[in-house]
Amino acid sequence: MSTTVRTMRREELDTAIDLAAAEGWNPGLHDATAFWAADPEGFLVAEVDGEPAGCISAVSYEGGFGFIGLYIVLPHLRGHGVGRLLWAAGNERLAGHLVGLDGVPAQQDYYRRKGFTLAWQNARFGGEAGGARDAPAEIVPLQSVDAATVRADDRRVFPAARDDFLDAWTSQPDATGLAWWEQDRLRGWGVIRPARDGHKIGPLVADGPTIAESLYDALTGAVPAGDPVYLDVPLPNDAARGLAAAKGLTPGFETARMYTGAPPDIELDRVYGVTTFELG
Repeated sequence: MSTTVRTMRREELDTAIDLAAAEGWNPGLHDATAFWAADPEGFLVAEVDGEPAGCISAVSYEGGFGFIGLYIVLPHLRGHGVGRLLWAAGNERLAGHLVGLDGVPAQQDYYRRKGFTLAWQNARFGGEAGGARDAPAEIVPLQSVDAATVRADDRRVFPAARDDFLDAWTSQPDATGLAWWEQDRLRGWGVIRPARDGHKIGPLVADGPTIAESLYDALTGAVPAGDPVYLDVPLPNDAARGLAAAKGLTPGFETARMYTGAPPDIELDRVYGVTTFELG
């Protein structure tokens, strides 16, 4: 076999998202546009004899923090070195970065051998939307909050600026973004978006559990009652796990957040829902 790795074209990212769906990762319906906005050079495709064989994302934020995701080889080509070439190309692109990833259980030993260290575990919790209810007056549309304020708040929970990504993520079609605005301060915010199955909440960021719960209720109230909803929770955040339990969500698969160095200094106690396992 002749295997090559190159940078994806934009339309090929849609195919990579389809591969993620086939793996059961349940991507959002419009994730590709926001992913591309984060780093158009950060998505790689492997080809065997000129045909697509796998993919990986190696997204760089500000040239110093990187995140690996979408690491997939077509099932019939696994075990033939395709993944090794993708991994090498992705890591070469992020040379000199602190690199993070969310590793599925089957790959965590592999990542450890490659120099990644466990920082914490995440779990995907799922349940059903409870329907619309009255929201506190402090909850406002996220688009009504100045973009610079949202970006600054995101820097408290993410280790690098990701302005273009955030702009695309919070304005994607069919999504709802809400914020808790109190005394001229942003104290929490979140986005719910349609996925292949149901709806995914991410991020969900809040100064405390009461704000997080109110935002969760308002976000899930924006979708039809009874629809599936999913929240990706960092397990060290006890309040986030408590919110999931209080809303009747049950845990599904787990991922390991791993880094090539010391974990970045972020306010994990404010993270009730991870934005996306693919890009952090």
